[in-house]
Amino acid sequence: MTTRISSSQAFPNLPDARGQAILSAIIKEHLVTGEPVGSRTLSDRFAHASGWSPATIRNVMGELEESGLVEQPHTSAGRIPTDKGYRFYVDHMLGDTSLSKADLSAINSLLGITGSEMAEAPDRLLEKTSRLLSALSQNVGIVVSPSLADDRLQHIEFVNLADNRILVVLVSAPNIIHNKIIRVDEKLTQEELERTARYLNTEFSGKSLLAIRAEILELMREEKALYDSLLRNAMLLCESSLEGEEATTGEVYVDGASNILTKPEFADADRMRELFRTFEEKSKLVKILNECVTRDHVLPGDVQIVIGSEHAVSSMQHCALITAPYRTGTGETAGTISVVGPVRIEYARMISVVNYAARLIERLLREEAAST
Repeated sequence: MTTRISSSQAFPNLPDARGQAILSAIIKEHLVTGEPVGSRTLSDRFAHASGWSPATIRNVMGELEESGLVEQPHTSAGRIPTDKGYRFYVDHMLGDTSLSKADLSAINSLLGITGSEMAEAPDRLLEKTSRLLSALSQNVGIVVSPSLADDRLQHIEFVNLADNRILVVLVSAPNIIHNKIIRVDEKLTQEELERTARYLNTEFSGKSLLAIRAEILELMREEKALYDSLLRNAMLLCESSLEGEEATTGEVYVDGASNILTKPEFADADRMRELFRTFEEKSKLVKILNECVTRDHVLPGDVQIVIGSEHAVSSMQHCALITAPYRTGTGETAGTISVVGPVRIEYARMISVVNYAARLIERLLREEAAST
């Protein structure tokens, strides 16, 4: 996990108002063009402001370079922001961000939301949200759904299959469906499976499989329960359903990875392949996102940003990651939503989009849970 340091440590010589104005202008121009920004371009921008001579602008650009906030990619080129420059911009210059009416309308339209109604099933909502984030950012949208181990049981069914295999159909709040095929060593009849399911649905609704397993273990420690086949079957089925799930998460929806191909920052084929491998490795990707949302410093709405070299994973060190958790009615983090792109990204706009989308998912999922 990356360790954040204080502003005074990271920026011992904070740029003054003039320096901040030049840094902001460089970032905004570079965002549009992707090219180094020269003093002549800035002179045109500040031509009507008093005290902004070309010599003054060049001096301020030199000071920003000495502070490590911008750099000159090659001799006689203009400047581009560094990771440190983007970090200063995000932490000290963005201020409050708000969602534009155009983005608000696009989100509601792409998710098929009219008023406060959710047209899609929760799992489809999460999948569509990854596409939404990709479409609005023209980068990569990622949504992680709640894990099977931690999900709150709403309803569970067991269906007998051939060869001692059992289909587990678990509906977790709010109406997210998980299907998993398990194998048990002993033959259980469909009647026994249905009896066990009724017991779990009646006694343990609203609890996670991890909590259910713990409670059944405690019951089985009591002498009166030692020979109860119902408890034994419930324990067996819970154990089998949880196998391999405790260290993992739910579904990971990644959309728009091909957008990376259009970014000049990823023209290097080796760099691009390494990043694509990260997108494909579910466990590594979730670990990156989880480390991001548990960092100490967050923006309003629990939005967190990791920029370039701040990433511990080498494949992400040319990327910006903007992410936020979404929570269920219990207040616990259920999953995350994220945008990944080059460090040259629309920070203010993407912060607003990610924050709004996370809060919208929370509200829709809670309303869905309350209606069932």
